Amino acid sequence: MKVLMKPIDMIATHPREGIPIPFKYRISSTDGTKKVIKVDKIIHRDEEKLAGNRMLLYRCQSVINGRERIYELKYEVSTCRWFLFKI
Repeated sequence: MKVLMKPIDMIATHPREGIPIPFKYRISSTDGTKKVIKVDKIIHRDEEKLAGNRMLLYRCQSVINGRERIYELKYEVSTCRWFLFKI
């Protein structure tokens, strides 16, 4: 997997436990087009601290351009920002 750490726009649900669950996201490509990708399956969720910042790491699976792909999303808890970490 290639490390990207690209900021993305995310639609997520927040159940009573307070841990966000990603639903779908929008990513901008280098040529300015935007693509919406639905998160089909969350394989694994983990928590890590990176330079003192609490991050939630999600390993997900989706169909992207007709192929089933596995990728990782990161949620920065302190700033409420989402990133496409690896694909």
